[in-house]
Amino acid sequence: MADTAPPQPAAHDGAPLPGGAPPSTRPGREPLWRHLVGERLRQLRHERGETLDRTARRAGISPQYLSEIERGVKEPSSEMIAAIAGALDITLVDLVSAVADRLVTVQDAWGQPTCRAAFALAA
Repeated sequence: MADTAPPQPAAHDGAPLPGGAPPSTRPGREPLWRHLVGERLRQLRHERGETLDRTARRAGISPQYLSEIERGVKEPSSEMIAAIAGALDITLVDLVSAVADRLVTVQDAWGQPTCRAAFALAA
């Protein structure tokens, strides 16, 4: 009898899943830091009207890698996050604070107690 592995979850590219919610905001699932950072970086880039190519060039990374970070596929180093934040003219503190605020919003929707300072320190 052949061994069978349990089915693996499908890779997710950050697009809305069935049900319409991105993976970081689906009910019953705690958001991953990399998804929220990626969402915020993409939002900032779009607000600036910049392309992946332009932002990636300014950060010193490939457009493909930036896309993977924005989609939550890659877990970037703190140095990489700082480089991308700098390319988008935002401080690392402001980026982390915005992501912490988003975590609090998601946690509040679940009705769970939160501590914004703990999220910011964890980053």
